[in-house]
Amino acid sequence: MPQSPSMLLPEMTVFERSWLSANNILFHGPGETALVDSGYHSDAPATVERVAQALGERPLQRLLNTHLHSDHCGGNAALQARWSGLHTEIPPDQLAQVRHWDPVALSYAPTGQYCPPFRADAVLRPGTQTLLGGRAWQIHAAPGHDPHAIMLFEPESRILISGDALWENGFGVVFPELEGDSGFDEVGQTLAQIERLAPATVIPGHGRVFDDVAGALARAHGRLAFFRANPDKHALHAAKVLLAYKLMEWKSQDVETAFAWMVQTECFQGVKRRFFADAPTRPWFDALVLALAEAGALRLQDGVLHDASR
Repeated sequence: MPQSPSMLLPEMTVFERSWLSANNILFHGPGETALVDSGYHSDAPATVERVAQALGERPLQRLLNTHLHSDHCGGNAALQARWSGLHTEIPPDQLAQVRHWDPVALSYAPTGQYCPPFRADAVLRPGTQTLLGGRAWQIHAAPGHDPHAIMLFEPESRILISGDALWENGFGVVFPELEGDSGFDEVGQTLAQIERLAPATVIPGHGRVFDDVAGALARAHGRLAFFRANPDKHALHAAKVLLAYKLMEWKSQDVETAFAWMVQTECFQGVKRRFFADAPTRPWFDALVLALAEAGALRLQDGVLHDASR
């Protein structure tokens, strides 16, 4: 369940969301109002409502995305509809894909997820700064989980908005590795960049704000080393995440429909082909369901999967 909003700076409010939607960071101090990340599309009405309530009579003027996975930008369209002049800034290299709306290149179709088309006005270029709440926030590249991702760092307060590059206990699935591309090396580079920045506080894309940054980095390095040594374990983890995440959206779904969705989802099938080609498809899927149930990530009852987080 989402937690109460927290304020780390007078001009900033962090809305902690569930795992379906990324956390939202609202800037409401001097200068333009701004929101970093907008959550998943099914949570968009709640996102719009909480931003409007927090801003009162002020309009939302800027929208920034740390990366364009559906749980970070799925609310963009709804926010743009609510505030028609909303200036939207995204990471580099995907501007054409957004402007010509390519749901395959943007990962939505391959992952079996949905993101309503939205407008992009500019890009967030690593190596530059952007004003948020009257402070200059540095823009840093954060490849690994997503090759285009960025992080935001404010050196005076030493606050890092990390997206999915660093959580309190790990980092996001390294999607390039699932496609046969380099990703683990880039995760290592991003973790090294965070160490150089030496933040005092991290606002992650998911989970609570934390200040044990050294502990989080140690856990992330350990996780990365394990996945490097066991890429099949990373692929299996990714398959579980894809299914568990979809179930968060469904809330409940019968097993046969869930299996049909998996068979039609390219990212799922790519994992199966590259890492588990010898395993019969249906028993492999059933084993995923059983593992998630045993871990408490879902409930299986009378042939129906239920999201255990609700």
